Order: sequence, then structure tokens, then C-alpha cells
Amino acid sequence: MTYRPDIAVLLPCYNEAITIAGVIEGFRESLPDARIYVFDNASTDDTAAIARAAGAMVVSEPRKGKGNVVRRMFSEVDADIYLMADGDGTYDASRAPDLIEALISSRSDMAVGARANVKKDAGRRGHAIGNWGFNLAYSWLFGKDYSDIFSGYRAFTRRFAKSFPALSSGFETETEMSVFASQLRLPTVEIELPYGKRPEGSTSKLSSFRDGARILLTFMALFKTIRPAMFFGGLAAGAALLSLVLAAPLLIEYMQTGLVPRLPTAVLCTGLMIIAMLMITCGLVMSAITRAQAENMRLFYLSIPSYRIDPQESADDTLWNDTTKCVPVCDGGQRRVSG
Repeated sequence: MTYRPDIAVLLPCYNEAITIAGVIEGFRESLPDARIYVFDNASTDDTAAIARAAGAMVVSEPRKGKGNVVRRMFSEVDADIYLMADGDGTYDASRAPDLIEALISSRSDMAVGARANVKKDAGRRGHAIGNWGFNLAYSWLFGKDYSDIFSGYRAFTRRFAKSFPALSSGFETETEMSVFASQLRLPTVEIELPYGKRPEGSTSKLSSFRDGARILLTFMALFKTIRPAMFFGGLAAGAALLSLVLAAPLLIEYMQTGLVPRLPTAVLCTGLMIIAMLMITCGLVMSAITRAQAENMRLFYLSIPSYRIDPQESADDTLWNDTTKCVPVCDGGQRRVSG
């Protein structure tokens, strides 16, 4: 018997009345058996009404921010596979089967549809530069598992969706997903998919400076939480170095004359060195706490089955039976598997 997973397409939306009907229709054609949910994030236009008319199940989330929507989506919807995309029409719905096939065939918990050429053209030059810079920073801070940490086109297993804490509230939620997978060393896969532009009349909700600052703060907070030894160790090294630089002239003069000039500077050097020691202590303590938390998160993650039925037990090499669209093994695009 061919394995047919229960798939839920999740579309977080805020004022996407122009594009949402076409997006729903695109996913209905590529995934005819999937349930399509539109999570309306306090839209002020006709997004919800148009989505209902197009046949999607609409859920309202009044708290603004994509992170709030993701938290609601993962908590309310129960499925074998969750496919998340944006409602602005920039992601190619016809490639959804490729993303799902990559998830299942690689036995991963998250499949990321890396946006082709997004680092060169993300709709606005500021966004393209920001994507390049933040992806570079991510690879340095958390590892080189992904080439596009901000892609909103992703597929997840039930295990990932139900164990992901979803603590952020805004557009930084994709970063949080990537860090979560990197922290627990979850198996993930990345394939390159087309990325289009918004149609005329549809505007981006991203603010280059405001959301860029929020993502930067999220990076810092996650870095402190996930790698506290390095975070506090860096602060300790800076404080200790400054203390030694300021103390060097005092030590030289003390060796020559036996006197301690500029007493306030000597007190400052002592205070900086004490702060450095405290930072090292904080880093060691928080590192132990972080390890314990990661172990608990890992155990909870392992307690949740990835699928109701193991896809590998299917007697067929395809995901569907003969009455639906057949999806062969994906061989297009660049694929990267981690975990």
C-alpha cells in the first residue's frame, strides 16, 4: 500500500487580498489531497473572506507578528507533514511536492526551500544585502547548515512542529527555527527553489531597518542562549584586555619608582578584571544550564513520532497512489543534508 501522508499547507497572511486566492489555487493543484489553512494575522483588507471563498480553512490570529502566527499554526493543526509558505505569491507552489519529497526521502525533520538568487535580488537592494550579511553571521555563530536562513518556504515533520518552542513574535521566527534545528543537531535538508517577485499592487511588510534591527537582536539573544561560553568569554576577554592595557603604564611606573600613580585608573583596572572573572563564571554556569536544557528538549523531541505511519514502509517509491499526482524522487536544485 502506498504511503499517503496527511499534509497541511499553512499560509500566514497579513493584508494579502491581491495574491491569496492564486496561492491557494496553486497549492491545491500541486497537493490535491492537502488541507490548506490560512492564518489571518489581523488583516485590514479582505484576505480572510477571499481565502474562505477560495476554499481554505481560515483561522484568525489577532496578535501581530509572524512568530505569533507560527506558534498558533503548530499548536492548532495536527498533520504528518506541515508545509509553510507565504501568502504573497513569491514561492512557487508547483515545487511543493519536491520539498515534501526531499523531507521524506532524506528522513529529515525540516526541509528548507532556499530562495534562488535571493542574496542578489530580494525585491529591494537593502533586503539583498541584509540577507547576505545575516546568512554570513549565522554560519559563523551557529554553523553552516543553511544557505538561506530567512526562507519562509519550509516543510516539517510532526515531530519538529510539536517540539519547536516558537518563542519569537515577528519575522525572526525562521531564524529561530534554524537555530533550534542546529542546536539539537536535527536532520535537515535544503534544496534550491525559484523565488519570484510580488505582483503589482502587493507590498512587502518588511522594514529594512526596523526588522533588520529585530533580527540582529534575535541573533545576539540566541547566541547568548545557545553558546553562552563563547558569548560571555568574549566579553570577559574584552574587559580583561582593556584592564591590562590601562594597567600597563601603572605597572611600569610602579616597577621603577615603587609608587602607584593615578589611583582612580588603578581602581578601574581592578574593577574591569573583576568583571572579566564574573563574566567567565556566568559563561560556565549558563553553559551547563544550556546543555541541560538541550538534553531535555532532545528527549521531548524524541518522544514525538515523526509520522503516524513510517513513510519508508511504503511499498512504492512514490508518495501518492495512482489516483493522484505522482511525485518522483527529486533530482533538481542543490540539496544539502545535515544532521
